[in-house]
Amino acid sequence: MRLEDKVKALPNNPGIYQYFDKHGHLLYVGKAKNLKNRVKSYFRFTPSFAPSCNTSGRIYKMLTEAVDLAYIIVESEHDALILENSLIKQLKPKYNILLRDDKTYPYIYVDFNQDFPRLEITRKIVKGSHIKYFGPFSQNARELLEGIYDICKLVQKKSCIKGKKACLFYQIDKCLAPCEGKVSKEAYNKIVQEAISYLQNHKQLLQKLEEKMLFYSENLLFEEAARIRNRMEKIKSTQRLSHIDLAKLEDYDIFAISISQTKACGVMIFIRQGKVTSSTHTIFKSSTGFDLDELYKVLLMGYYQKDMPFKIKEILLYDDFTEGAVLEEFLTQKFQHNVHIRVPKIGEKRRLVELAFNNATEILRMEAKKHDETIYLEIQKLFKLQNLPYTIETYDNSHMMGSATVGAMVKWDEGFVKKDYRHYNLRAKDEYGQMKEMLVRRVESFSKSPPPDLMVLDGGETLRKLAVKIIQRSGVNVDVIAIAKEKRDAKAMRARGSARDILHGDEGELRLDPKDKRLQFIQRLRDEAHRFAISFHQKQKRKSDQQVLLMQKKGVGEATVRKLLQYFETFENIENATLEELSSVVGTNIAQNIKNIHS
Repeated sequence: MRLEDKVKALPNNPGIYQYFDKHGHLLYVGKAKNLKNRVKSYFRFTPSFAPSCNTSGRIYKMLTEAVDLAYIIVESEHDALILENSLIKQLKPKYNILLRDDKTYPYIYVDFNQDFPRLEITRKIVKGSHIKYFGPFSQNARELLEGIYDICKLVQKKSCIKGKKACLFYQIDKCLAPCEGKVSKEAYNKIVQEAISYLQNHKQLLQKLEEKMLFYSENLLFEEAARIRNRMEKIKSTQRLSHIDLAKLEDYDIFAISISQTKACGVMIFIRQGKVTSSTHTIFKSSTGFDLDELYKVLLMGYYQKDMPFKIKEILLYDDFTEGAVLEEFLTQKFQHNVHIRVPKIGEKRRLVELAFNNATEILRMEAKKHDETIYLEIQKLFKLQNLPYTIETYDNSHMMGSATVGAMVKWDEGFVKKDYRHYNLRAKDEYGQMKEMLVRRVESFSKSPPPDLMVLDGGETLRKLAVKIIQRSGVNVDVIAIAKEKRDAKAMRARGSARDILHGDEGELRLDPKDKRLQFIQRLRDEAHRFAISFHQKQKRKSDQQVLLMQKKGVGEATVRKLLQYFETFENIENATLEELSSVVGTNIAQNIKNIHS
């Protein structure tokens, strides 16, 4: 059926729609209260069927590439909003805007159900009544909490109160030992209230920390003084907007977005009881342009879709937002109370959203200074990629004679992002099977961790075609290239600047000059993945060798160990096997020895 016929045949139900190009690549996912009306608005039907001139330049370009359409019917626009958000995150359509920084912010809470409560950090809702939350905190929540514990003689650790005996914290005058009844509940509660006041007034906390730092310095305790100084610096770094102090003790979440050519910045400011608890920002990247409404929708859905202990009632935006009513309905249902999204035009609230917008603009200006995008543009052009490759994941595996087989993934996002590195214990015996196992597991995790713009494999065209097949089967838009090591005298050459490694992409094989910056950049990614894979392999090999040594000491020979691994595949499976299962492989006596090792 032609695209025009599919558009005309759409139902009037709420749902989501998907556009595809001639290669079957997903271009765009959208939601609609009425599928027929929404999708028809993209086109004109006379004198011929064509994209409407009333759409934005970005959407117009998308429609010129679209040759097919699919849709899913749901019960309500609210359900369509949730499904749309989920599909964009998992499938990474070329023309949608993706929120990559989809994180949960920490809160500090106090459980007043306890006789001697502590201040603790949580990213989840803690069950129970009489729990008070503070936050969210975008960064350095731990430093803020530790600063309060430096000043206030609270129960320092969860285990302390259960000990029934005064510990080291009492001896060094950091705790009043409620475990031995040395402080009453009433007196202790006053300390808790003091701690809460510092949590709400960071300026007061910093003054107290400075007094403590000077005390340590005057008593020649320079290491302790330096520790307090460093903590103060981190607390100060979170208080960029702490001068805001509203007359009314009200709560607001503030959002503002600023857009440049290939990047946009969304700033969030959290105000609780008239004071800023924290502020943070998210950078969006796109080579196809931006839509302000879509940016606000993605930013708000990314933040509010997760469960959170604090239920906001008023959200302030810098710009008008056409999806505001739908988001209000979604949040009202989620939080079980009325939520209002407003765009203030005058007064104190307008000053707040303008402040957020000015910060977003400044962050974009600094981003432009910090990052040179030339290499991404050149690689996109070289391989004819769908998107600018801002985020790149590189894959490699490692083993020795088939033992301790592991895989590794490293992530690049305008720099190596080590917290997002991943390693994999693999079962497959050959390189093809190992890469397949690793990529399938990565694709299955796209719903939790969004796909990159580009995947780089350490291997040749065979592995690249495997990856493309796995990616296409998942419906996700990700470009894939591979880099095959040059070999001289059967030895792989990895030195950048001299190795003539071979690159593989959709356009075929590429051989660049060893000094080509594009080749050297991809080599850098490959080498980091190789380093990470090797380090994990060595760790697993040491662990495996220790297991072999332990079993040999208990009378299990090397040949028997190999036989067990061939059958059970891992030492963990051997350890978890029943006596009967082990006996069926190596006999009763040896099986009993193995069970004794792990008992």
